[in-house]
Amino acid sequence: MAKRDQITGKVAMSGNVRSHAMNHSRRKFNLNLQKATIKDENGVVRTIRVTARTKKTLKKNNQLI
Repeated sequence: MAKRDQITGKVAMSGNVRSHAMNHSRRKFNLNLQKATIKDENGVVRTIRVTARTKKTLKKNNQLI
């Protein structure tokens, strides 16, 4: 299963780890993926993986089950 938000399509970002001496190496900023149960447009209950921010928005709009 890919590390991707199934609603928004967001993926992990990359960047640098920086020390005080400004040494750097590459790192990855992973998503905070959570399982969410929703009802799709056909009325079928599905479990999807979304970010915590997307889950919060779904909860606010009363789309979570």
